[in-house]
Amino acid sequence: MPRKNKLSPEDIELFRREVGPVNPMRATNRATLIKKPRPPRRQPSLDQDRDAGRGPAFDTFAPLDGAADEELSFVRPGVQHAQFRKLRKGRRAIRSELDLHGLTAAQAREELIAFLRESQARGERCVRIIHGKGYNSPDRRPVLKTKLNIWLRQCDEVLAFCSAPLHDGGTGAAYVLLSTR
Repeated sequence: MPRKNKLSPEDIELFRREVGPVNPMRATNRATLIKKPRPPRRQPSLDQDRDAGRGPAFDTFAPLDGAADEELSFVRPGVQHAQFRKLRKGRRAIRSELDLHGLTAAQAREELIAFLRESQARGERCVRIIHGKGYNSPDRRPVLKTKLNIWLRQCDEVLAFCSAPLHDGGTGAAYVLLSTR
């Protein structure tokens, strides 16, 4: 069925002069649905949890299945793959270190929060946290490692973290990539 133009012949001529030669597009009767991924649900940060006076929900936890030799790995959306690969391979300069050996979970949490704040305030981009493998815990399971895995995910300043390479502590330590704010 031919379409009726509501434009005058002069307007059509003017339009063709201004636009120039064109190739008609192939008509399709299908609409393409582009689904955007949902942003991940944000958990309250450690500070929000403490400031709200709520007991931390992550104090009840299940130990890691692989125990001491299980690797930690976490990357926030938006972190470049190349940056995380450099972190995993130990190719980022470590600016400071926190050793949590011998601390209770409550002490370790407070030390971690203070350490991350200070490191970020100094503009440090990559730090190492030594959590141990849990060999001295009653059931020989990594208590601090399990908690650290949860705590770091809740810190907005943490962009990514992973277990360190063997020469730098292996699965008993973690590299942490911090945001620059």
